[in-house]
Amino acid sequence: MRPFNPSRVVLLLGSVQFIQAQTTNVSVVVPAAAPSTTQEIPSTHISFSIEQDRWPDWVGTDSANQFTLNALNNLKALTGTPPKIRVGADSEDHTVWSPTVTVVEAEFPPFSTITPYPEATSITVGDGFYQLSKWLPSGTIMTWGVNLGLDNATNAVNMAKSIMKAFGTSAVKAAGVTLDLIEVGNEADLYKNNGLRPSNWTQAQYVTDWENIAGAVVNATGLKPGTGVGIQGCAFAGQGFTPTGVFNDGLLTSAPGKVIRQISQHRYSAAFCSGGDFALSSFMSKSSIRSNLTIFSADVAEVKSKGFPYVLGETNSIACHGAPGVSNTAGAALWVIDYTLQAAVQGMSETFFHEGIGYKYNFLQPISLNRSITDGSTLDPPQAPHVMPAYYAAILVARAIGTTGKATIAELSISQSNISGYAIYEGGKLVRAVFINLNAWLLSSTGTRPSVNIVLSFGSNGPKTASGRRLIISHADDTSGLTFAGQSYETSNALVNGTETLQTIALANGFSLSSTEAILLSFN
Repeated sequence: MRPFNPSRVVLLLGSVQFIQAQTTNVSVVVPAAAPSTTQEIPSTHISFSIEQDRWPDWVGTDSANQFTLNALNNLKALTGTPPKIRVGADSEDHTVWSPTVTVVEAEFPPFSTITPYPEATSITVGDGFYQLSKWLPSGTIMTWGVNLGLDNATNAVNMAKSIMKAFGTSAVKAAGVTLDLIEVGNEADLYKNNGLRPSNWTQAQYVTDWENIAGAVVNATGLKPGTGVGIQGCAFAGQGFTPTGVFNDGLLTSAPGKVIRQISQHRYSAAFCSGGDFALSSFMSKSSIRSNLTIFSADVAEVKSKGFPYVLGETNSIACHGAPGVSNTAGAALWVIDYTLQAAVQGMSETFFHEGIGYKYNFLQPISLNRSITDGSTLDPPQAPHVMPAYYAAILVARAIGTTGKATIAELSISQSNISGYAIYEGGKLVRAVFINLNAWLLSSTGTRPSVNIVLSFGSNGPKTASGRRLIISHADDTSGLTFAGQSYETSNALVNGTETLQTIALANGFSLSSTEAILLSFN
C-alpha cells in the first residue's frame, strides 16, 4: 500500500486513481475514554421494516430468497447478529386472515410515474404467510403487525393467533427465528386522514380503540407482562399522537398496555406522495438530519423514564417510497450513516428502515423488476436483484458497531457545518470512529473536488495510527458504483467482491476526507 501523505491521498477504485486536493484543516478532539454522555448502540441498530404486502417476495415462498438471505447474512457476519425485521406498515391495516388462503392473495392498484410499485389495497393471508419467517437468517428477531384500522377484534385476533402459531412450528423453530413483539395498528394518527376513522377522531379515542383490539389480542394469545412475546406500542407517523400523550391518556395502565415492551415512532424527512423536486445537496445536511431527530427528544426521555426501549420502528429518507434523484443515490448512503449514528446518540435503540418492492429508498431490490423504480417505464430486459447505494451505509455502520454487542457511541464536536464524526467505545475504551463529509460532489460539479484534512487530538494516551476503510463515491447523485474498503456488493448474489483495502493512517498527520465520502477508522 502507498504510504499515507497528508497532502495527497491516492485511492484505487477499479483501475482509476483519484487524487484528493486538501483545502481545509479540521481539528477534532476524540476522548480516548468513553465520556459519560455515550449511548448504547446495539448490534441491531440498523434493522428493517418490510411492507407486508410483498413479504413473500422478500423472503421467498417455497425456498429462501437467496439474494435477501445473503444481504442480511453479510450484516450478521459484521455484528454477530442479523438485523431485526418488522413486517407490517400500511399493509398491516389492509390485511385480513382467512382459513381458506394458503399464503396470500393481494390486489394492487394501477401503477403511476410517481408510484411505480404501489401498495396493495387488499391483502388476505393464511397461516403459511407468517410461516415464511423460517427463511430469515438464524438468530433473527421479529415484530409482526396486526390490523387495527379495520376495527375488527375477530380479525386482529385471527392474525395474532396465526402469527403465534407460525412461531410454534418446527420449521420456524429450527430456523432459529423468534417472535419478539406484536404491533397493533400502523400509524393510527393518520387514520382520520385516510378514511379508517372519522376526521374528528382524537388521541383519547385512539387509546380506547387500541385497548379494545389489543386487549382481545392479548387475551386470545395469552401474552403476559414481562415475559415471552410482548406488544410494541404507538407506531405513530408524526407528532399528532405522541407516546407522552397516550401515556397521559392511560394507555400503559390498561391490561394490554401492561404487556407493552417497546415504544415505536416513525420518521421520514419529507414526502413524495404527490411528486415534487428535492435537492440532493439540501437533503445531505448535517443540521436537517439533527432537526429531524431532535423533535422526538421529549418523547425519547419520557419513554426511557418508563423503562422502555425507544425505536424508530419505521423510517427512511422520503415518505411514499422515496424520491428519485435523492433516495436512490449514493448521497443517501451518507445520509443513512449520519442519520443512524445520530439516532443512537439521541438514545434511539434501533432504526428500522422501511423496504418494499421497487421502492426508491430500498437498501436492496430482492427480486427482478420489470419497470423502473423512478418513473414506471418498462425495463426490457428486467433488472435483476441488486443492492442500492444505501446498503453500503448498513455495511459501514455494522462494521463500526462491531461484534461484541457492547458498543457505545458519542458524537464528536466538529466546527464544519457538514462534517460529522462519531466515536465508538467498547469497555470504555476508544476502538473506532466514523467521519462523514456530507458536502455534495455532483455529476454537475466542476473544478477540483474539495476535501478537508482532519487532525485528531486524543490527549497523552491516544492511539498513534489507525486503519481506514473508505466509502468511495464518485458523485453524490450516482446510483451505483460505490465501494467500501475497495469492495463491491453490487453483485448478482449480494456477496462481496474484491479484496479489502485498508489505509494505514499516521494520526499525527491527519487524513483527507473528500466531499461526498465517509471513512471508518479502527484504532491500533
